[in-house]
Amino acid sequence: MRYLTLLQDNRPDSPPPPELMEAIMKLGEEATKAGALLDQGGLAPSAMGASVQVSGGKLTVTDGPFAESKEMISYAVYQVRSKEEAVEWSSRFLQLHKDLWPGWEGEVQVLQIFTPEDFQQG
Repeated sequence: MRYLTLLQDNRPDSPPPPELMEAIMKLGEEATKAGALLDQGGLAPSAMGASVQVSGGKLTVTDGPFAESKEMISYAVYQVRSKEEAVEWSSRFLQLHKDLWPGWEGEVQVLQIFTPEDFQQG
């Protein structure tokens, strides 16, 4: 099963501590060696993005930034056996932030990626 994880945060005014970045790199290496982490990356600020929406029969495009108080800042794609395993990797990632960046707050959304097999009739 594949899962997309999206990190949103309300970051403190301080930059991420070097110890956090080192710990994130080590966790990423561990997840990659375990065959769980397929891809990851940072996301540009929403001010550089756009929202495309259909509402009331009209298609509209709105340039960022978006009104949400939390900024979506990164993603990861995992190939794991279960949602629980994807949640475990995400929890470990957030625990690093909690432990190594005082004042940091954020969340990870864990979303299953459907594949053609998920839609096959049995």
